Amino acid sequence: MQNDTLAAALSGIMNYDQIGKREFLVHPSSKIIKRVLEIMNTQGYLGAAEAVTDARGSVIKINLLGNINKCGVIKPRFAVTMDEYEKFEKRFLPAKGVGVLVVSTIKGIITHEEAKEQNLGGRLIAYCY
Repeated sequence: MQNDTLAAALSGIMNYDQIGKREFLVHPSSKIIKRVLEIMNTQGYLGAAEAVTDARGSVIKINLLGNINKCGVIKPRFAVTMDEYEKFEKRFLPAKGVGVLVVSTIKGIITHEEAKEQNLGGRLIAYCY
């Protein structure tokens, strides 16, 4: 049993993307993994994701586009306020305006840009660029 399924999913996606594969199966899946993958899809890092149910549980089939340079989870899950987003952008992203931080807020799991617009703080979950 895995301790951090999101970390396993993101590292698998990055590995498959780097070696040139075009498809990856994420199992086990969860609501958090699905939401992070949706955000990565809307930002243009992943293709379409499709949930498939098999005998062992739910599996997510992802089409890879080859657009990911690096992605991963942020451990420990830092609490971030409205004023601290720039500090964490400098730490986890290569340049201003490049990449996305995924934040868990009271309004759900959203990107750091959306959290800035809505004046929300939260916990940092993942990054991708």
